[in-house]
Amino acid sequence: MVVLDVTVMNLALPSAQDDLDITDADRQWIVTAYSLAFGSLLLFCGRLVDLIGRKATFLIGAGGFAAASAVGGAAVNFEMLVTARACQGAFGALLAPAALALLTTTFTDPKERGKAFGAFGAVAASGAGLGLILGGSLTSSLSWRWCMYINLLFAGIVMLGASLPMAKGVRKPGARLDIPGVVAVSGSMFCLVYGFSNAASHSWGTPSTWGFLAAGGVLLLVFVLWQARAAQPLLPPWLVLDRNRGGAYLTMLIVGACMFGIFLFLVYYMQTTLDYSAITSGVALLPMVVLTAVGANVGNIVVMPRFGPKPLVIAGLLLNATGMALLTGIDVDSAYASALLGPTMVSGLGMGFIFASVLRTGTSGVAPQDAGIASASISTGQQLGGAIGTALLNSIAAGATTAYLDSHVQGRPTPAQFHLAAIDGYTTVFWWCSAIFAAGAVICGTLLRSGPLPSPVGAPGPVPAKLPETA
Repeated sequence: MVVLDVTVMNLALPSAQDDLDITDADRQWIVTAYSLAFGSLLLFCGRLVDLIGRKATFLIGAGGFAAASAVGGAAVNFEMLVTARACQGAFGALLAPAALALLTTTFTDPKERGKAFGAFGAVAASGAGLGLILGGSLTSSLSWRWCMYINLLFAGIVMLGASLPMAKGVRKPGARLDIPGVVAVSGSMFCLVYGFSNAASHSWGTPSTWGFLAAGGVLLLVFVLWQARAAQPLLPPWLVLDRNRGGAYLTMLIVGACMFGIFLFLVYYMQTTLDYSAITSGVALLPMVVLTAVGANVGNIVVMPRFGPKPLVIAGLLLNATGMALLTGIDVDSAYASALLGPTMVSGLGMGFIFASVLRTGTSGVAPQDAGIASASISTGQQLGGAIGTALLNSIAAGATTAYLDSHVQGRPTPAQFHLAAIDGYTTVFWWCSAIFAAGAVICGTLLRSGPLPSPVGAPGPVPAKLPETA
């Protein structure tokens, strides 16, 4: 529900804009409001999960998300809808780390843990794609408002499951919230996400872009320096400095930077160049989603217990690099089966491998009392990567399209020339994504340790052999 709502409104934006008389300048805020609230509050909410309790924060997050979705679906103007989206992001920031922390602390048996993380990873990795599929289907068949109302169904199932008995978490005695850390990191994430979002919709040279990015960088530096000296830091340095966990967070940053770009430009290509409908373009991504689920489950159940995260991360990133390189072969009249099906399935399998390893590795070796902040760190990497990647890839695509038109067209371009220029922008982005994934495979593969992960905290250890009796 949380990951899906990052993208579910993308295909519904034109309908919502017409229905509520939203201006072109304000339209992007329907997406940005969610990302800003979600990204800036993740680490704060992750620590709240550890301080207040996993079940309580899970229920509050799910209930609040459902209420915000109901308000958004009933919105009568822009202000009401954008406020509801911001509230969705805030409650999502509480719900996401609570969900992963519950999973991390509940399943300690290695076999059951692999199955649980396989299921969770499959959903988390395919959520953005499912959001596009669901958003297109609901908008075409019912109304954009059902992109909000559908969350009431999901939240109802969630609340029903969460009402069942759960083990009570053990809290740190005398633990306190790091207020200066919360202010610094929340302000930093807000400025960075807003700055990159503004760059994606406007330009890098505007003060509202570079000013916010500079402020975000300064606040992030302040946060890092404060965490090194705080008595009870919001994000303990040891959590990030561990090679495996640090490698997992970096992998998620890289994947986030390219993943949203992949979906964004693929949907643009299918709908504007190939004239696919919203539903058709969503269905075209289904094989990718299926392979993601297969990769996540095979990776968690079969590969992770024997070999650990390193081979999965390397293989996943290289598969994505291959899929992106294959997508550069698209043209104005490409057939789905020959140009899109194979590359998207390769990338889907790669995403499954990555999420299978990263979600589990990012929370490994962490005491139950720190499971919330460790879980939030994974989501923060993905969210910040998404903001960075969307801004950079949009700029790259726009630059390549403009350069193509300048060198190939004199005067006003024809529709055919414009499509060729757009495809040049898409393929340039896919080459950049391929290079980023390949570089990530080298960097993250070097950072991660070889071998299986250590047993989770609280897992039953091996039964010692009985010593022979002595005289």
